[in-house]
Amino acid sequence: MGFGLLILGVVLWWAAHFFKRVAPAQRAAMGNAGKGAVTAVLLVSIVLMIVGYRATDFIHIWSPPSFMVHINNLLVLIAIWMMSPAAKKGLLLNKVRHPMLAGFKAWATAHLLVNGDLASIILFGGLLGWAVVQVIVINKSEPNWTPGKPGTLAKDGMFFVASIVLMAIIGYIHGLVGPSPFPM
Repeated sequence: MGFGLLILGVVLWWAAHFFKRVAPAQRAAMGNAGKGAVTAVLLVSIVLMIVGYRATDFIHIWSPPSFMVHINNLLVLIAIWMMSPAAKKGLLLNKVRHPMLAGFKAWATAHLLVNGDLASIILFGGLLGWAVVQVIVINKSEPNWTPGKPGTLAKDGMFFVASIVLMAIIGYIHGLVGPSPFPM
């Protein structure tokens, strides 16, 4: 049951994100109500992924070495920073076309590095695959892209410090509902 819910959640995540590109006429016909429908499907997909992941039996595939925790935490910190407004208001990410998707890929990869069970591979591998395909689809459908006006290095620093604080909060909550991401 758990694996079915997990896979259904990942499939719905993909479907909701690609609906506009696969069926543009149907999405356009929905108007503003389409935004609510897509948001609802995304929320359902997240709930299904969480419930499915927690309900799966642990099936061991590989044992990650202990140092991967440090690489995971570094990648997650970079992911949080890439998903911040730094790309629009800072200098360093200004020329990165898909900073949020790059951050999402870093987050998914980080989790694959420290989780060696089948459910984690399905969840984080499925989400990583989605982000990779999303970048390819966007680049093919919108080939002309130019970066916006670059921001300042000071803004990058501000968002990086904010990312450290946010990572500490996320890590604390993560430790309450699952394993702590910080080595003891």
